[in-house]
Amino acid sequence: MAMGLDNTGFSDALVILGAAGIVIPAFARFRISPVIGFILVGMLVGPAGLGALVGKHPWLYHVTISDAHAIEPFAEFGITLLLFSIGLELSLKRLWGMRGAVFGVGAAELFGCAAVIGGALLAFGDGWSAGLGLGLALALSSTALVLPIAGTETAVGRSAFAMLLFEDLALVPIIFVLAALGGGAASGVLTTLLWGAVSIAAIFLVGRFVLPRLFAQAARTKSPELFLAISLLVVIAASLATSAAGLSPIVGALLAGLLIAETEYHSEVEVITAPFKGLALGVFLITVGMSLNLETLLANWSEFVLALAGVVAAKSLVTFGLLRLSGARSGTAAETSLLMSSPSETTLIVLGTAASAGLIAAGDAAFWQTVTALGLTITPALAEIGRMVARRIEAREKLAPDLQLDAEGPGTVVIGFGRVGRMVADMLKEHGQPYIAVEADIDAANAARREGYPVIFGDVARSELVDRLNLGRARALVLTMDDPVLTVRMTKRVRGWVPDLTIVARARDAAHAAELYKAGVTDAVPETLESSLQLSEAVLVDLGIAMGPVIASIHEKRDELRKAIRDAAKLDREPRIRRVRRAPS
Repeated sequence: MAMGLDNTGFSDALVILGAAGIVIPAFARFRISPVIGFILVGMLVGPAGLGALVGKHPWLYHVTISDAHAIEPFAEFGITLLLFSIGLELSLKRLWGMRGAVFGVGAAELFGCAAVIGGALLAFGDGWSAGLGLGLALALSSTALVLPIAGTETAVGRSAFAMLLFEDLALVPIIFVLAALGGGAASGVLTTLLWGAVSIAAIFLVGRFVLPRLFAQAARTKSPELFLAISLLVVIAASLATSAAGLSPIVGALLAGLLIAETEYHSEVEVITAPFKGLALGVFLITVGMSLNLETLLANWSEFVLALAGVVAAKSLVTFGLLRLSGARSGTAAETSLLMSSPSETTLIVLGTAASAGLIAAGDAAFWQTVTALGLTITPALAEIGRMVARRIEAREKLAPDLQLDAEGPGTVVIGFGRVGRMVADMLKEHGQPYIAVEADIDAANAARREGYPVIFGDVARSELVDRLNLGRARALVLTMDDPVLTVRMTKRVRGWVPDLTIVARARDAAHAAELYKAGVTDAVPETLESSLQLSEAVLVDLGIAMGPVIASIHEKRDELRKAIRDAAKLDREPRIRRVRRAPS
């Protein structure tokens, strides 16, 4: 079947794939968030952008999206896959452990923000119905943008996820309440909740008893296509089940992810669905950009900016206060509150419901829809501001009390307290050597202190921290950071300041080790080389090669690497690349 060049599907696919394959890498080259890139593409190619010029320049039809509603199903599918992937990263046990945060802080955040925003609108002359509808709508935050930025493993990500999960669960009751206040039927709320519980129970039972067998059969075929088809089938079926019951489809997608996370196939499912999630989420961001009319924004920019600033300020203050009351650190609370401060894609749904119910005027709904789209656009910027604020707060709160260093000197200073730094610290303690460690990740530093390690929080990229470490009285400096550039820079600085200090640094490979020797380290330990030699030794022995020739060849290769590093760094001694072998028992 032949299709003409004016086929709408082809035209829209060209724009979307062009954005994903050409425009977004260009933004990444200049370190601009892909989120902003997709939104700007939507503004450019949408009906309010170049699409408005198609009448005068017909050739623009092929590089614009003429019908914004045609791609909305793909955008919704992107959000569904996003929640599915989040479910894959969690587990039912972990989710149950979060129930206090979800229904405690999550509920307080949503209704607290709604009360503050609604109260402010009442003070500016809006009616109570408009205040209620707009307050609940604008209190929602963007799951589609916040979670990809924050993840679910960090303290910020966990706090944000708990609040977002409650918002997603509360979306359907909010819509029903607003519809009932506008004269719609309220009797359907209990029915919806009942059928929702039934659908969730059905998904749970099917997932427990059917999914493992289904994926086992797919795995036996060794067909990636079949595995992908079943994965997408599970997501769509679960979403349709909760949609049919009147709940949000993302609830079904999240539950499907949680159930698959309990199986041994979750890693394969996560990998195979990732490209679809990224592309579909990009479509959603393009639809957000298309909802922004640049001409309208420029004509009324002051009103939009003031409205958005008010929403961001109200949500930030309420969220910060609640997180602090719940025991979160100031830095975590500040970063999370700014990240959660802009409106959500679900805000647009609630605004539409409130307008249809007559709670707010159509003009007011259009105004706040533009504010919402603008807020989604600046979410990555708010996230970056939140990170900077958090770093400043944590540095001010934690640096002074932690730096109670012994006047006689800190012994050994270990920079970086990940898996490598922790092992070094354990060995120093084992042999009675005093030390102090520095870690730039506040979560890791706090966790280590709780376990009894002498760890201070700080970023050694800041000169004032290095100056206060008293390295002139230290016996040794160990650099274990996973940042090659910072390691070299730190070595040069300290070596110029303390010429006789022993400096041992973690190197990535031979080239990095040579660079560190040039910078002045006493010893550089290239981790990838030694692990590669150990892997080679293991596989050769397992293949049946005699141990003697294998050990000889390993020593030979180690000597070869040692010579290469010595020549590259122009050393007058042999660099230390060796492994102490366990004596045979």
